[in-house]
Amino acid sequence: MFPYELDLSWVIALQTVGDWLIMPMRFFSFLGTEEFYILIMPILYWCIDAGLGIRVGTIMLLSSGLNFIFKIPFLGPRPYWVSTDVQALWAETSFGVPSGHAQQAVTVWGSMADYLRRRWAWGIAFFLMILIGLSRVFLGAHFLQDVFAGWLVGVLLLWIFLRYWEPVVAWASKQPLGRQILYAFLVSLGMVLLGWTLVIATSDFVLPEDWITNSARIGDEEIAPFAMSGILTSAGTLFGLLAGVAWMASRGGWQATGPVWKRAARYLVGLVGVLVIWYGLGMVFPRGEDLISFVLRFVRYGLLGLWVSAGAPLFFMKLKLS
Repeated sequence: MFPYELDLSWVIALQTVGDWLIMPMRFFSFLGTEEFYILIMPILYWCIDAGLGIRVGTIMLLSSGLNFIFKIPFLGPRPYWVSTDVQALWAETSFGVPSGHAQQAVTVWGSMADYLRRRWAWGIAFFLMILIGLSRVFLGAHFLQDVFAGWLVGVLLLWIFLRYWEPVVAWASKQPLGRQILYAFLVSLGMVLLGWTLVIATSDFVLPEDWITNSARIGDEEIAPFAMSGILTSAGTLFGLLAGVAWMASRGGWQATGPVWKRAARYLVGLVGVLVIWYGLGMVFPRGEDLISFVLRFVRYGLLGLWVSAGAPLFFMKLKLS
């Protein structure tokens, strides 16, 4: 029996519900993408609640980096890599187990719901967790077991984060600024080194030819499940975010208060900086799997995290938008 036959049957069955679900499922999948989180995190930190923004940003980036680390040992394919019977409705280049979208749905929306401590917040969070996870199966990006694994890992990470967040913050706030920044760098570097070690340990794995051929049905980007770009993005942004938070705390911290027009203006002004760093430097810096590209990617996303947590708030103060 073909090893993925049973798993494929669930994906194919869900896709037969109808094409009318394609756009809604793509929308829910978008709610779990890097692009969406990069857009939503600044809103929380700049315009709604700085404490919530820091929490969500931290767990989002930790979860994203760890997801890359968890994927490598399993070497799991995407459904549309395995069979042409699956409609390829969402392109992915990384391995599939566990589902990053499902994992992030639990950690990000769960952390927000816990912070708000309202039943309606948990209701919305559970709704999004389920729909984001199922959207990945419908779009052919994940097997159902990948989504369950993502939910399970997400629940574990969320529990650990909520259990230890306050004690760690209390301990870190007592450390000198330089040491706080050093610790943030060491955590980020540790994520990168662990991911790189796992990539080296599985370097003898050869991608099956049918995976490569089937995945080429959608998009021009070849699958590259061992590419380090994802974990460098998460680690770099995490370092910049935490370093900026530490620096802002030494200056009294940032409060996302003020009238609605100022909050809206902050987001629009700050978003320009995000786009300059995210897209602008992305067009200038080289992309590849060499050391220089790795370092520059870490720097680029480190600057992005630093801009969100410290650069933009300082700019808002100068513009009297705080």
